[in-house]
Amino acid sequence: MDKTIIENALDCLRHGGVILYPTDTIWGIGCDCANADAVEKIYSIKQRDHSKSMLLLACDDFLTGNPAIDRLLHSEEKPTTVIVPIDLLPNGMSIAPNLPADDGTIGIRLPKHRFCQEIVLQLGRPIVSTSANFSGQPSPSHRSDIDGRLVTMMDYCIPDLPEFASGVSKPSRIVKMSGDGETITLRD
Repeated sequence: MDKTIIENALDCLRHGGVILYPTDTIWGIGCDCANADAVEKIYSIKQRDHSKSMLLLACDDFLTGNPAIDRLLHSEEKPTTVIVPIDLLPNGMSIAPNLPADDGTIGIRLPKHRFCQEIVLQLGRPIVSTSANFSGQPSPSHRSDIDGRLVTMMDYCIPDLPEFASGVSKPSRIVKMSGDGETITLRD
């Protein structure tokens, strides 16, 4: 994997920028999860209502310690985003106050994509992920599906290289877990 691309993406994230990048599902846009200004920039770029939260791409270092949640995060069936109350996030995990949904929840996914894993590990905290589209538009399976206007709004764009291809062309499964451990599948 090209170290310069990783370094450029990390530099952008550390300085409050927004990146366009491949994930283990579809192409996304993201930022440092603790930077409220960067989170706000994503809401503005996507023309997205704040009631619709985004999710965090994390790694095992950021697991919740809740066996039921962690088991869902490690789902082998397909990439799975687990929506949890923010009070179930690991102690010490700092996220921007404008990131959780109005109901006090946030989605978490452990990507199986080498680029995403490397970025999260080197940044030292999760990154925000949301589909690389304007709100209400189709999610982009391939870099070529992304609206050129959205691309021009990014601070850094990961190039469309074969080594970044996920081989998956649809968004993750979404499961919501309540504080009492009940789960509901929102998207399969």
